[in-house]
Amino acid sequence: MKTFKNLFSLMLLIPLLSISQSKSEYAIIENGLITAHPEKVKQFETNVAAHNKKYHAEGIYGARVYSISNGKNVGKYIWAMGPLPWSALDNRPAKEGHDEDWRDNVVPNMTAEGDQTYWKFNAGLSNFPKDFTIKNLLVDVYDLKRFQGEKMQVLMKKIQKVMVEKFTEDTYGIYTNELSSMTDGKDMAFVSFFNKMGWLGEDGQFSKKYDEVHGAGSFATFLKEWGEISHGKYSSEIWVYRADLSGLGGDIKAAQRK
Repeated sequence: MKTFKNLFSLMLLIPLLSISQSKSEYAIIENGLITAHPEKVKQFETNVAAHNKKYHAEGIYGARVYSISNGKNVGKYIWAMGPLPWSALDNRPAKEGHDEDWRDNVVPNMTAEGDQTYWKFNAGLSNFPKDFTIKNLLVDVYDLKRFQGEKMQVLMKKIQKVMVEKFTEDTYGIYTNELSSMTDGKDMAFVSFFNKMGWLGEDGQFSKKYDEVHGAGSFATFLKEWGEISHGKYSSEIWVYRADLSGLGGDIKAAQRK
């Protein structure tokens, strides 16, 4: 969905996957940013793959691994578990040697550099129009100003309307950081799912189509309003799904993302 990418490149301007949400609980994704020891990359990949295929191969505790292809985190990995409700973390895998396997076989091949984030999926702002198989993700993360969450949702709803009407085949998800701070700059993510790298170079004429949906001059108004609620883009990364390291496969059902 390169259209939205181009839109926010103009204004300094997002895995991840979702689940149907109950009235009492909502879905989150647990993302771990992992740095493999530079001299132990092969062993890290071998051991994390074995761990995931044994302990994280199905259900809400299933995990996927992505390689980061650009930016300050290039060469690092994202270990993503879920979607699952917060309450499920009380019973996360901890038996049959799970914790010991991670401690003894995965951690020794990592460095201390890393990060852990929890992202809430916003189904009402996202669009999963069809079943698809994960291959590449463009993850755009934005830094919002204080107390602007509600206004962000109003603006993203306008974006969603354009996407649904004008870019019917594009798949993307909106996620908000559950434990963000005033200093880390990681408040909202716009995650685009795509197959071919050529998509990144396409021009979808988003501003023109935005005006077609919302009226002449509305895109300029959108840019002004977005500038009033955000500090701009924190990061833009390409993540490549690693089936060889993951417990879960790449197939995603659109009906479960509504």
